[in-house]
Amino acid sequence: MKLRTSAALAVTVLCVASAAQAAEPVWVSEARGVSTAVPPKLLQVLQAEIAKSGPEGAISTCQVEAPALARAASQQTGWNVKRVSLRNRNPKAVPDAWERAALEDFDRRAAAHEPAATLERHEAVQEDGKTVWRYMRALPTGELCLGCHGAQEQLSPAVKAKLVALYPDDRATGYRIGDIRGAMTLKKPAP
Repeated sequence: MKLRTSAALAVTVLCVASAAQAAEPVWVSEARGVSTAVPPKLLQVLQAEIAKSGPEGAISTCQVEAPALARAASQQTGWNVKRVSLRNRNPKAVPDAWERAALEDFDRRAAAHEPAATLERHEAVQEDGKTVWRYMRALPTGELCLGCHGAQEQLSPAVKAKLVALYPDDRATGYRIGDIRGAMTLKKPAP
């Protein structure tokens, strides 16, 4: 009897999850796909650069490649794609009010032990009298990130010097594995 109840519960959960996804607007799954395509490309580039010239070399690469990958995704998909953070490194990565609220919500949800990699927010909002689709997906801190985003006392002198040179107002250190480092944010006018 207990096995049947567990099986029935599992089927119910799957049906509810499927119904929730089916009820989502098509644009949400489109945005989700775009948001999950960019980070692995950047990660691949950074891994190669770290292997070649260490974390300090990856800082310059990230400075150039992250915005380039976001621009390419924007051009290919029609979405305005970028990264934002409550503790930004790049001065262009400051969140607007909607993004700030989403990031703060992500932090609360992660603190409540919701898996950081699953955190997202989507909403159709009104901007200047027009409907705009907004989507964000959290970017959790991984092991690779710590060489440049970890605790100050654990950063190498070369990384610290590079950060001071390229980002004198850097606020993006002190992270631990699993912390919300920021988010991919997408925006597109509704047709």
